[in-house]
Amino acid sequence: MTRDERELAWPRHQRHEFHRPSPDLAGVVARYWVVEWRYDRPYRQLVVPYPNVHLSFLDDRAAEVHGVSSGHVFKDLDGTGRVFGVAFHPGAFRPFLGRPVQSITDRSIPATTVFDGLPTHPDVQEVEDVLRRNLPEPDPRARHAADVVDLIVNDPRMTRVDVLADKVGSSVRQLQRLFAEHVGVGPKWVIRRYRLREVTERMEAGGRIDWAALAADLGYADQPHFVRDFTAMFGETPTRYAERYPPVPPDAA
Repeated sequence: MTRDERELAWPRHQRHEFHRPSPDLAGVVARYWVVEWRYDRPYRQLVVPYPNVHLSFLDDRAAEVHGVSSGHVFKDLDGTGRVFGVAFHPGAFRPFLGRPVQSITDRSIPATTVFDGLPTHPDVQEVEDVLRRNLPEPDPRARHAADVVDLIVNDPRMTRVDVLADKVGSSVRQLQRLFAEHVGVGPKWVIRRYRLREVTERMEAGGRIDWAALAADLGYADQPHFVRDFTAMFGETPTRYAERYPPVPPDAA
């Protein structure tokens, strides 16, 4: 299959910005982000998910809340456009939503069903004002879910749900219920996503990758299981996806 040359040259067509939240919102908001694009012909953008719920404002459309995507998705970009978004910390959106986060997994809903007083063309300050007005009371279970996700993110040795459950003093079933309620996807999914992130980090670093050894390092029983999970999450096999990263010059290795 011929690869669209714009996949490697995306900075020519897209501009990304990221902003940190104010300290009083840092417990619920991971980041604010802005993406602008300009394409003279349609482009199919691959989006690989993380376990974040997003609030987005796209051009003149009504704002939407996007639940966690359980797999990769494609966005069709054409002409010029801009989207402003809020990425909530995994586990932090349940108090805003008022129901299990799993209920919006793989779905988008009107943001007005969650937030009052939304601006049409917001900046960071306006969105933060809205979030403060809609800020719910702290939820200890939401905080616990966020802490468990942080444990997964920060410990590359965490590759199994039963080990995670034991680490946080829970049963596997209790952990699954916690994640369904507050994260939107299961703990196995979250573990897999963050361990696979380490694969793309190695791709970006360049150099030869021993796929079988890497699969073992990530806790997979064999290489085919690793390839299957990677392909389901990223939409391409690991070797195909690695083509998205330019080769490292020999004198830079």
